[in-house]
Amino acid sequence: MFIKVLLLVLFFGCMAAIGVYCRKHARSVGDFVLGGRSVGPWLTAFAYGTSYFSAVVFIGYAGQFGWAYGVSATWIGIGNALIGSLLAWVVLGRRTRIMTKFMNASTMPEFFEKRYGSNAIKIAASAIIFVFLVPYTASVYKGLGGLFAQAFDVDYLYCMIGMAVLTGIYVLLGGYMATAINDFIQGIIMLIGICCVIAAVLGGQGGFTQAIISLSQIESESAATLGQQGAYTSFFGPDLISLLGVVILTSLGTWGLPQMVHKFYSIRDEKSIKTGTIISTLFALVVAGGSYFNGAFGRLFVESPESVGGYDGIVPAMLGGQLNDLLMGVVIVLVLSASMSTLSSLVITSSSTLTLDLVRDQFCPKMPEARQVLILRVLCAAFIALSVIIAAIPNSLITSLMSLSWGALGGAFLAPFLYGLFWKGGTRAGVWASFAVGVGYTCLNSAFGWIAPTTAGAAAMLASMAVFPLVSLASRKMPRAEVDKIFACYDEPVTVHQRVALEEEAEG
Repeated sequence: MFIKVLLLVLFFGCMAAIGVYCRKHARSVGDFVLGGRSVGPWLTAFAYGTSYFSAVVFIGYAGQFGWAYGVSATWIGIGNALIGSLLAWVVLGRRTRIMTKFMNASTMPEFFEKRYGSNAIKIAASAIIFVFLVPYTASVYKGLGGLFAQAFDVDYLYCMIGMAVLTGIYVLLGGYMATAINDFIQGIIMLIGICCVIAAVLGGQGGFTQAIISLSQIESESAATLGQQGAYTSFFGPDLISLLGVVILTSLGTWGLPQMVHKFYSIRDEKSIKTGTIISTLFALVVAGGSYFNGAFGRLFVESPESVGGYDGIVPAMLGGQLNDLLMGVVIVLVLSASMSTLSSLVITSSSTLTLDLVRDQFCPKMPEARQVLILRVLCAAFIALSVIIAAIPNSLITSLMSLSWGALGGAFLAPFLYGLFWKGGTRAGVWASFAVGVGYTCLNSAFGWIAPTTAGAAAMLASMAVFPLVSLASRKMPRAEVDKIFACYDEPVTVHQRVALEEEAEG
């Protein structure tokens, strides 16, 4: 217990100190929300990766999908690395930075307003972000609380409150810059911790080979491969279609999540994009791939999910009997690092949306900047408190909360944001159609339970990608001059070194 507490005290002290140090860098709205658009490649890449993965992945998703798909669940982590990180940076990074700076947009709703010329769209987007980021944040708190309750034998509600207070301290004081620096430190901890956890879990089963042999002898529970042995160690697992749905939700979904896209707003330069692409991809491969691979062996440690209180209890139960005090302390700090980074990103995204897109723009357009920063901090605290209240609701499953959030946000925002960066033909009607499909289908499925929440989220995103261009082609077009003016930002000439681009020779 002494080792666990000592590691936590050191971790908490470091996070709080960074918040205090960065307070002087968060005096303006641009500094608080975007870090002055001057964040370097390593901080940006780690901020992206640590915001991507939290206790939801390490505890909830790894436990549930590792149980359902076995070793093939590792494909989810590979998809997160290749689609959710590599392609996201390549496709979105540069264009997001250029267009948002040109339009002076600090949030996703503000981007929608200026790209599609509609204040009503901005208000609707702001409401969607606030409503559906709350269950995501609640799922993170729930994952944290469960692990801390197991490690310290303390009621998980008190654990969640403690985490909420710490998150509030450094986010409210230092804003985005404090979050980015903390994300870097937390990312290093996550990389080291996940390697230690995998080694300990496999060691507890006699090594990698013996663990695979033991897992291959378990009969499948999937309806597609009922009774088959070896399904949990096969290449595509017992249920390929369902597995693909999870890969799409957790990988493609990041392209439409405001807290993830927000990282591209703050990129400093071209070098930051290139370096950040490599770093974030490798980070995702290790952390996400490692988490799902680790969860695949849950059946060797747990008799059934019900025996440990549900899927959310599988990973804590696995680790509880395999790790010594030092390693358990490392795991606690690992999960805490993953979750704190995600929480800080969610808090800043939600509070900035409410402050800038609703309170300031709709009611107080001439609000002094100092007042805006104050309201940002107040709303950060309110958002944290609301998330803890929802997380305290009994029987709320981590994966269900996260799937609802990602499905609605990704389904609503993915198409209008992606098409908005590349295609001049997008219209306001197309945006409204995407909002309706993403939010409507996800909520209806949550109420009536037609298909699994993860599959529903993936379906909402794919449907939105098809609906947006169809509705845009059939609806009234935006004024051509306005659209051309926006897209002219990509044609602005810049000077670069010859090692980046060869000089064009004049003909004749």
